[in-house]
Amino acid sequence: MADMPAVTPQSPAATHTPAAEPPVEESPVDRTALDEAVAFTSDLIRIDTSNRGGGDCRERPAAEYVAERLAAASLEPVLLERTPGRTNVVARIPGSDPSADALLVHGHLDVVPADPAEWSTDPFSGEVRDGVVWGRGAVDMKNADAMVLAVVRAWARAGAVPRRDIVLAFTADEEDSAVDGADHLADRHAGLFEGCTEGLGESGAFTVHNGPRRPLYPIAAGERGTAWLKLTARGTAGHGSKPNRANAVSRLAAAVARIGEHTWPVRLTDTVAACITELAALQGLHVDPRARGTDLDELLPKLGPAATLVEATLRNSANPTMLGAGYKVNVVPGTATAYVDGRTLPGGEEEFLATLNELTGPDVEWEFHHRTDALQAPVHGRTFAVLRESVERFAPDGRVVPYCMAGGTDAKQFSRLGITGYGFSPLRLPPGFDYWSLFHGVDERVPVDALHFGVRVLDHALRNL
Repeated sequence: MADMPAVTPQSPAATHTPAAEPPVEESPVDRTALDEAVAFTSDLIRIDTSNRGGGDCRERPAAEYVAERLAAASLEPVLLERTPGRTNVVARIPGSDPSADALLVHGHLDVVPADPAEWSTDPFSGEVRDGVVWGRGAVDMKNADAMVLAVVRAWARAGAVPRRDIVLAFTADEEDSAVDGADHLADRHAGLFEGCTEGLGESGAFTVHNGPRRPLYPIAAGERGTAWLKLTARGTAGHGSKPNRANAVSRLAAAVARIGEHTWPVRLTDTVAACITELAALQGLHVDPRARGTDLDELLPKLGPAATLVEATLRNSANPTMLGAGYKVNVVPGTATAYVDGRTLPGGEEEFLATLNELTGPDVEWEFHHRTDALQAPVHGRTFAVLRESVERFAPDGRVVPYCMAGGTDAKQFSRLGITGYGFSPLRLPPGFDYWSLFHGVDERVPVDALHFGVRVLDHALRNL
């Protein structure tokens, strides 16, 4: 595949136009685009790109599938690898306004593993049954990759040209460390993203049914940072039958228990405050979440089912996840290790470090196993307004709200290039469809109608941005 054309960097004055332009009315989305979104989702699911961590994954067949369909739309995709088989795809769609900042649209090609014994259907069948596409990646996130492909191919058929350059990135390794994916792209191929100031990625604009009230469509405007930790306790090795006051296992277990039982203080970020304000208003409550005396833990139950959008992002967190020690029951080992999944809110990093130093104590050392920064994006500017309008145009009964992701995405790596990220992979889901449980869950699936909705919304948003 050919290299990408260079793009001249734009001045700061061209960034974040304050007022929205008149919406684009005519859509190039046709029946072929809707059908392709379903077919591409099914095809990509059938390409097993399970990421078991530690480099155990091969995204290249999926990357080649994507590149072939981009090339058929008269684009020039480039395949990029840090490690053989761990393939990324990048392509640029030239816009009609050379002075405009470019927009990044990204999605990952890898998926978490699936145990066929736990599923009611083959997790890599891509079966379309009763109006639903089944398989690993149906919601995370081969469905979104497929919708992007369907949209840009519809543009090519209709001769539609976006206002600004759009850079498409289909990445490897998002489900592990991103070292072979977005991290590699940002570190070694930054020139491909020249001019990009904003990006759209996964986990946003999906339906959350808010009880009897109008359904919500949360758009991600922030992510907690990742702070995966390795804890190591050292002590005196010896026979298991003898007293041991320097037992590494006991020291580690005590530290892990303190971490697991710790209650972190509330740390309210701008994105979460905006989300709480809007959710409260929908319940008929006029709340200033930053006002002195406001008890946010007491407020959460009053927000209805939508409280799930904020309850995990009011605080930093640290969850012990793995333990390792010893080799024989009657031998006290000299070392013991544990791993902790830590997450930090914007501005909460120093608190996290100080707290972990205190909780681990003098007998346990800790280090970062993997670390990324927390992110936050504006929710009152033109970009969020366009995303909101695009969703509510096709879901007039719904209400868009901002939210902060409890976890993270490739937006963290792309943020190093000065790209502000939003989670925007639109899906309209029926009542009773538990999106959260299917994310990395058993019997992952997506309704065909949800894909059709996503294609229409994504097309409208990208052309209006």
